[in-house]
Amino acid sequence: MAADPYTILGVARGASEKDIKSAYRGLAKQFHPDRNQSNPKAAEKFSEITRAYDLLSDKGLRARFDRGEVDIDGNPVAPQGFGGGGFGGAGSQRGFRPEDMSGFGGGENVDIGDIFEGLFGGRGAARPGQARPAARGANVSYRLAITLTDAATGAAQRITLSDGKTIDLKLPAGVEDGTQMRLTGKGEPGPAGAGDAMVTIAIQPHAFFRRDGDNIRLDLPISLDEAVNGAKIKVPTADGAVMLAVAPGSSSGRVLRLKGRGLARKDATRGDQLVTLEIMLPEGDADLAQRLDGWRDSRDLRGRLGV
Repeated sequence: MAADPYTILGVARGASEKDIKSAYRGLAKQFHPDRNQSNPKAAEKFSEITRAYDLLSDKGLRARFDRGEVDIDGNPVAPQGFGGGGFGGAGSQRGFRPEDMSGFGGGENVDIGDIFEGLFGGRGAARPGQARPAARGANVSYRLAITLTDAATGAAQRITLSDGKTIDLKLPAGVEDGTQMRLTGKGEPGPAGAGDAMVTIAIQPHAFFRRDGDNIRLDLPISLDEAVNGAKIKVPTADGAVMLAVAPGSSSGRVLRLKGRGLARKDATRGDQLVTLEIMLPEGDADLAQRLDGWRDSRDLRGRLGV
C-alpha cells in the first residue's frame, strides 16, 4: 500500500495548514533523532514524518496528491487499470485475451484502439502497457544543527550536500527548532530532474542563554557591592557584549530588559533579552561579616507570606 501522508501525520484529508503544521511539530519533537538516540527506528520514523509534511505543506503538491497524480515523494503515479489486473473483474489475475472482446460485438472487426480511447479519455491518455512517466530523483533529508545565537541573528550557515558540494544557507526569519528548508534540485538526480534537499533545523542548547518565545533569558551574577551601590556591567548577548546599568539597591530576581537583543521574528523584528540579576555573596568573607556586625534589616520581608 502506498504511503499516505495524512495517515502518517494523523490528520484528516481536509485538515487546515495550521492543523498539519501542529501535527508535524508534535511528531517531529517525539521522534527527533536527538531525543531517541537509543532507538534506531526513530530516525526512520522522523524521515517519514518529514516526507509527509514536505508534501502536505506544499499546496500544489498536496492538490496533485489528492487527485492521485503523484505519490508521497512528489513523483508521478502511473494510471491504474480496471479490475485490479485487466478486464476480468476485481481481483482477476489474468491479462487481456481476445475472447474477452466477445461482449463488445463478438470479437470481430472491433477497433481495440477505439475502445481504449473511450475508456481512458482520448488517444493522448495513458493506456495499459504504456511506459510510466519519467520520475524525479529522490529527495534527500539533512539535519542542520545551529546555535541559539545564530538563530537570533540569522547568521548564514554552510551545509555539505551528499555530492560533496557546499552551499551557504540564509536562515528564514522566525526560525525554530524543527523548521524545514527546501533546496530545489539539490537531491538525487533522476530522469525527470533532480529531487530536492530537505534541511531540518535543530537549535542546540546554549551554555547560558535560554529561549523564552521570541525572547532570550540570561541569569546574570552580580556582587553585593554592585547591587548596593549600582554599577555598569558588561553583559553577553547574541550580538556581542554590551554595557548594562544596574541601579543602586537592586535585589536578586530583578529583571532588566535589553530591547531588540532576542530572536528574529517572521516580520524581521526581534524579541528582547531579559536579564535576571543574581546577587552572589562570598563564602567565609570575614571582612564582610565584620562590616555587617550589629547591623540588622528592620523590614518585614516575609510578612506577606504569613510567617
